[in-house]
Amino acid sequence: MTLPPGRERLGEAGAIRTLLPYLWPVGEWGIRARVVVALLFLAVAKGANVTVPILYKGAVDALSGDGPRDLAASAAANPAIAIPLGFILAYGLARVATLAFGELRDAVFERVSQRAMRQAALNVFQHLHSLSLRFHLERQTGGLSRVIERGTKAIDSLLGTLLFNVLPTLLEILLVTVILWKMFDWRFAVVTFATVAGYIAYTITVTNWRTRIRRAMLDADTKANARAIDTLLNYETVKYFGNERFEAERYDKALRVYEDAAVRTQSSLSLLNVGQGFIIATGVVAVMWMAAAGIANGSMTIGDFVAVNTYLLQLYQPLNIFGFVYRGIKESLNDMEKMFDLLNVEREVQDKPGAQPLHAAGGEVRFEDVRFAYDARRPILQGISFTIPAGKTVAVVGPTGAGKSTLSRLLYRFYDATGGRILVDGQDVRDVTQSSLRAAIGIVPQDTVLFNDTIRYNIAYGRPGATQGELDRVVSAAQIRNFIASLPDGWDTMVGERGLKLSGGEKQRVAIARTLLKDPPILILDEATSALDTHTEREIQAALRDASRGRTTLVIAHRLSTVVDADEIIVLEAGRIVERGAHAALLAMGGAYAALWAKQQDVNGNGAKAAETVAAD
Repeated sequence: MTLPPGRERLGEAGAIRTLLPYLWPVGEWGIRARVVVALLFLAVAKGANVTVPILYKGAVDALSGDGPRDLAASAAANPAIAIPLGFILAYGLARVATLAFGELRDAVFERVSQRAMRQAALNVFQHLHSLSLRFHLERQTGGLSRVIERGTKAIDSLLGTLLFNVLPTLLEILLVTVILWKMFDWRFAVVTFATVAGYIAYTITVTNWRTRIRRAMLDADTKANARAIDTLLNYETVKYFGNERFEAERYDKALRVYEDAAVRTQSSLSLLNVGQGFIIATGVVAVMWMAAAGIANGSMTIGDFVAVNTYLLQLYQPLNIFGFVYRGIKESLNDMEKMFDLLNVEREVQDKPGAQPLHAAGGEVRFEDVRFAYDARRPILQGISFTIPAGKTVAVVGPTGAGKSTLSRLLYRFYDATGGRILVDGQDVRDVTQSSLRAAIGIVPQDTVLFNDTIRYNIAYGRPGATQGELDRVVSAAQIRNFIASLPDGWDTMVGERGLKLSGGEKQRVAIARTLLKDPPILILDEATSALDTHTEREIQAALRDASRGRTTLVIAHRLSTVVDADEIIVLEAGRIVERGAHAALLAMGGAYAALWAKQQDVNGNGAKAAETVAAD
């Protein structure tokens, strides 16, 4: 994932610092108590585990006659005592305690882990919704969803490996080193510690090298996944142009990059495993040789030999997994870092400190010398000034690229104007909260995108919790009631991904009904009937006129026949207002609007004479 210019990655340390507050949340004493209890259970489990070889040694020595002399004498007098019941029972209890406290630790900490995953995912999700439209237009949704999915899973994986594998293993290494030093000889402790240190150093060195290869593989996986989602979302476009083979080749190219990276990853893993095995084997042979030499010279018992070997097996078993664990930690940190990097992306459009809710009265909208550019090298709006009086309708027309739709984006504050200001009932939109501003505006967009859910859900999205009576009212106004009634599943009909199961006109009717349900004082119609046939357009135009009655309405249109009833029509060209007035007055002027009207009438087969007739009227 590429961060905006000037923004640096969090790094692994930064990712851990970001995670810590989720594990030790302020004011949530229940979660904090669980962390403490889990750590106590961890310590008890490891304490029980390191006593197992000592108890095992005692039992072996008692059975082999190498134990205390009083025990040997008693055993000779009473053969039943030769069975060291105490050591055997204690050995069994220690193993049960190790397992039991380990499971208790996992059970207690699971709530902490799941809560951290949920809160982190929710925070990232909310932050993504707070970012500007520019951020989302520049990124692929499939890639973002993959980053969040892997990031949340990484939290669970990291907590499981770091707290319940690495920390216990380090604690056990320390305890075993001390025990070997006290019970036997400093050489056993030194060899054991040196073996462990060499193993860890080798693992870290090779794994750090592998991380770069792993990152390349993950990047390739993200790109391949994003490419697959993008082409599936545009399924119809692929079919229109017969480009199935082309898309398959592009996808295969992305998969080929992933394949090469995956092969390099596996090869480096094999190298890591061979090196780890060699280090462990060397340490085991050295310690066993010293123990055997101790038995030969009489300084150690058979039980001591068994204890040393048991400690080594007990210690090297988690060490054997340590390579996998460390790799998992590095991968989890990488995935978690990418997710938390999203939180590091600053909001382009933010509420001012102390911003107040919008107090919408009549809903008057005023643009004052508004200037804007998506790219500073290409201005879009160059000093736009006009007013939409409360309850009136103003239409903005002009050629493609004139800046018409940009007006609605600025009014919604998807972007902030680079010059001038926009006022709603005398309040600068930059001085009020975004949520209250957007609550006062409804829009029927040109490109209607629906959720992959039912018709009921998509219409009710305008005001969740609306009653069935309210839904019936808006679908009647949007001329979609009969269509819903004709469907086998009625209101519960699934509309498909992005609403692809519906026609363009049906989707726009759903969008109109959704906006009517919101019932805002300000209404934006952005090419609201562009996907409708002529007959349906007339019906929807009547519905829209009823819907806009009493509301402040901004109509953005390319088809001039839809705006003839507007109180004022503004003609934009290259980001500037070139004409303004009512429909008849603009035709009488014989300027840009009249030329555009004549051209559209001519295209519709009505001839230029229609323009003259309307002008005369």
